Amino acid sequence: MIQLIPAIDIIDGKCVRLTKGDYAQQTVYNDNPADVAQELEAQGFQRLHVVDLDGAKQKHIVNGRILQKITEATHLTVDFGGGIKSDDDLKKAFDCGASMVTIGSVAVKEKELFCSWLDKYGADKLILGADVRNGKVSVNGWKEDSEEELLPFLDYYIQKGVKNVLCTEISKDGTLSGPAILLYKEVMKTYPDLNLIASGGVSCNEDIVTLQQEGIPSVVFGKAYYEGRIKLDELRKQLMKSWE
Repeated sequence: MIQLIPAIDIIDGKCVRLTKGDYAQQTVYNDNPADVAQELEAQGFQRLHVVDLDGAKQKHIVNGRILQKITEATHLTVDFGGGIKSDDDLKKAFDCGASMVTIGSVAVKEKELFCSWLDKYGADKLILGADVRNGKVSVNGWKEDSEEELLPFLDYYIQKGVKNVLCTEISKDGTLSGPAILLYKEVMKTYPDLNLIASGGVSCNEDIVTLQQEGIPSVVFGKAYYEGRIKLDELRKQLMKSWE
């Protein structure tokens, strides 16, 4: 069954969602992300994707204390991203309780550094962030597009041992317009053993069922859950039926 991973995005210590990564288009859903994490755990989730949006903007971890509060308050397996640019940032994320970290900009701009982290921490601890806009991988909190095209970028790191990839279609993120199914199908066709985590655009139960039917291993979602568009009990039944 597809792995369901709710997201908590943090700005100024609060749980927010952006639209297409635009910091000017933010909605605050809760002032206390740790409370949200506890609610998610109570709903039966086991994984959580936490993004330090302040960190992504400032190029270093800003909300480490919030991450620590979340990991201390729950038993969720938390992956954390946003602002991890140095050895100290990476160590801080793990010290604050992250089980895995998502690395995007460094993987684009400092390949040797990312590969050294891969060697040191192992492929199970690192998630390659591949956030795409117009076919190119974006960096620095989606503020800048690189010249890296998605599939060659993935190929390089899969050859280095990467197993986990979080792929966000930026034009879909926070829009509730449906996920980039064709993009994810292309990735899975090329790399069928990859643990691809689809992100961006999920609007309802049916989107997640479709992703499962297309063989996508994992999905991240935020706005659709917070706005009540995802009905968990019904979703789990739909996924079981689809799986059968």
